[in-house]
Amino acid sequence: MPVVVRFIRQLSHDLRNHLNAAELQSAFLKEIAEDAEVKSEIQRLRGMLSELGSTLQKLTVALAPAKLTQMPYGAPVFLEDFQQKVQNDFGADAAAFQWNVGVASGMLNIDPQLLQQALLELLSNGLRHGRGEGPIAVSAAAADGKLALTLREPKNAFDGSTAEWGREPFKHVKHGHYGVGLHRARGIIEAHGGDLTAQHDSAAGALVTTVTLPIFE
Repeated sequence: MPVVVRFIRQLSHDLRNHLNAAELQSAFLKEIAEDAEVKSEIQRLRGMLSELGSTLQKLTVALAPAKLTQMPYGAPVFLEDFQQKVQNDFGADAAAFQWNVGVASGMLNIDPQLLQQALLELLSNGLRHGRGEGPIAVSAAAADGKLALTLREPKNAFDGSTAEWGREPFKHVKHGHYGVGLHRARGIIEAHGGDLTAQHDSAAGALVTTVTLPIFE
């Protein structure tokens, strides 16, 4: 995997250099073009080049080891902030989540922004991949020096394996998605000294994903 990551990082760097050159050239063309329609089409071309460069940059970041800037953060406050972040980012889809994250105490040592990114990826996957009927339950509990955040997705049909959950990037790819989000989420969680596990509860028809993080009283 490290060899693959180095290859993709270098390939992305080389391609973005070419894209930057093409964008500069298109900017020059826009300056010398006189026809308004031509100017408009060149502007669209610049937008497409910029979007492709951004996609390559995001792929590189998703595969890079997580570099944390940690700070003390109260677990109750973090959970409250995270719930608000979901409300802001997911819009109408936020109604799909049923929350029970009341934790009385405990301190986390985290990079709040990166940890939120990892958890948002898990919730986003719950909405996108084979969701069954009913709400997605999000709960939290603190015990034995750990904060456990559990996501229960209604999912009657599940024929995959959770043994290597988040350890197999590129396994499922489609247009615009390259199977690296869950891998990135696991990397961020483990960089915090935490763990990510998943199992399918066939009796309840649910995929249960649990994130555990160390807490300090």
